[in-house]
Amino acid sequence: MIDILYKDTLYIIFGCAILIFVLLFFISAPYGKFQRKGWGPDIKSKWAWLIMEFISPALIILFFILSDIKNVVLIIFLSVWLLHYVHRTFYYPFRQSGRNKPYPLVLVLMAIVFNFLNGFVNGYGVLYLMDYPVKWLLSWQFIAGIIIFISGYIINKTADEKLRMLRSQNGQDYVIPHGWLFEYISCPHYFGELLEWGGWALMTWSLPGLAFFVFTFANLFPRAVSSHKWYREHFTEYPKKRKAIIPFVI
Repeated sequence: MIDILYKDTLYIIFGCAILIFVLLFFISAPYGKFQRKGWGPDIKSKWAWLIMEFISPALIILFFILSDIKNVVLIIFLSVWLLHYVHRTFYYPFRQSGRNKPYPLVLVLMAIVFNFLNGFVNGYGVLYLMDYPVKWLLSWQFIAGIIIFISGYIINKTADEKLRMLRSQNGQDYVIPHGWLFEYISCPHYFGELLEWGGWALMTWSLPGLAFFVFTFANLFPRAVSSHKWYREHFTEYPKKRKAIIPFVI
């Protein structure tokens, strides 16, 4: 029964990724710079992040505990997942300064559903169902994947910190970010997260990992394009050579 649910959930994630990718080019998710009324009740963004992200580390820990095999490969996979999600759940929301804006409750609920489905397929599929021998650590998939993930993690967290500093210095006002990767793309934090989960998909060499990367791309790529467009519309001096999310490409 659980194997059928696992396969159906993978189909759902891939299907939703296609739908969301298309919709987000027409409807920007109403938070951050795209915040607007008409989306029902909301909660403060700090608590929204905590509530909607918590399910991901909780599920991955649960399936690791349930797994009969707990070798060094699965310990690394668990550590990589928690490296991102413990920071995103318990540190990132309360580290942000200046803008604890309202966050639509409907988006929180949607994120909870996705994180439950994604945590389930990755926890069950990667940590419980699949068999990774210790020699997997020497495979090209793992080596390339872990390098890409760590690179993306560093980029994502560095970009978050630089944006946090801008917010602390400018309060509620948006300004043009400068320096580092911001000279090349408008959204290095999104670029870093794409690298993270692309690395995860590669190092696990799994359908759950691929599903997560595809959904992340479907969610972040249109938002990066919209953010890039927003900056250009609101700042006439915005650098014309700067791309949206992939340096020198788009």
